[in-house]
Amino acid sequence: MKKLNVETSILSVIIIIFIGSCGNFAKDKGSVPAANNTYYNPLMDYGPDPWAFFYEGIYYYMHTMKDSIVLWKTDDITNLRNAERKTIWVPTDPSNSFNLWAPEIQNINGKWYVHYAADDGNTDNHQLYVLENPNKDPFDGEFVMKGRVSTDENNNWIIDGSLFEHKGVLYMVWSGWETRRIDVETQCIYIARMDNPWTLGSKRVKISQPELEWETHWKNTDGWNPPHVIYVNEGPQPLKSPKGKFIHIAYSASGVWTPYYALGLLTASTDADLLDPKSWSKSSEPVFRQSPENGVYGTGHNSFFKSPDGKEDFILYHARDTQTDPPGKGDTRSPRAQKFVWLENDYPDFGIPFPTTTPLTKPSRSAFQH
Repeated sequence: MKKLNVETSILSVIIIIFIGSCGNFAKDKGSVPAANNTYYNPLMDYGPDPWAFFYEGIYYYMHTMKDSIVLWKTDDITNLRNAERKTIWVPTDPSNSFNLWAPEIQNINGKWYVHYAADDGNTDNHQLYVLENPNKDPFDGEFVMKGRVSTDENNNWIIDGSLFEHKGVLYMVWSGWETRRIDVETQCIYIARMDNPWTLGSKRVKISQPELEWETHWKNTDGWNPPHVIYVNEGPQPLKSPKGKFIHIAYSASGVWTPYYALGLLTASTDADLLDPKSWSKSSEPVFRQSPENGVYGTGHNSFFKSPDGKEDFILYHARDTQTDPPGKGDTRSPRAQKFVWLENDYPDFGIPFPTTTPLTKPSRSAFQH
């Protein structure tokens, strides 16, 4: 009997091992995420104003570098630390050689365009500039200055230009001043039709201004504060709903230097006149905000991307691990990405920002992409 028990025990162990192996095989097939199919935020240690554009199986990524424009390319957006990178632009014109902010790269009609804001050393003089590269791969050839985007006759302050197409028409949204600052600085969200990526085809139209309580935080209780009042609406990002009902624009509100930086949502029907301010409604509360319980602060200035198989949607945003930048640490904003879902009413649900200790499942791929 003892011999039979031993043999039975050995057989049991073999069965358990086999079952475990099958379980691991199932994980590899995607029923349960395997360890090598996960990632952690942040995607890099530094990266304000992150932007990603997916094109022919490759993600092209950028973030604010301040004195130059750098481009990353990878087939795995969650592996940016090991992505190929190239400095594609170092300005030489003193009028736009300082404070290069929020570059965005897109392929429009077969050419690559980069929109970015820059100034002459005085941030009150920020304007929007456009680079062009006609090569199929933006890592090939050189980007050349296409020009400055003039958005109004007084050349008011402008940052964060983002282009999108709707019903065959090219539009741009951005953050700008209605008039030059005197005592209070107010950043508003504007939209215009574009004749081409560097020329407006209509007058600018204001579709949002900081007015709600959660949009107007500009003071830190412990940390840096600006020398004057600044009310912020910035970083507009277009997002078409999957059922085709709406054009959403996620935007960042309140001071980026505070922990209260958060995303709001502007929404217009796809059948509406996008250049009519009355076509747009605003969320009464933030749709994505800090999570002190998860140790994530200052969430905002986002972009959106899809998984390689086109089945999942992700939000890419920057945040800090502390309420404000710690003294002596510099800018601690870092890029983070997480999946979001769509509700039945064709509105996005971004959830809450996950802790940096949470393993997240990589964007889904089809079988032939593995």
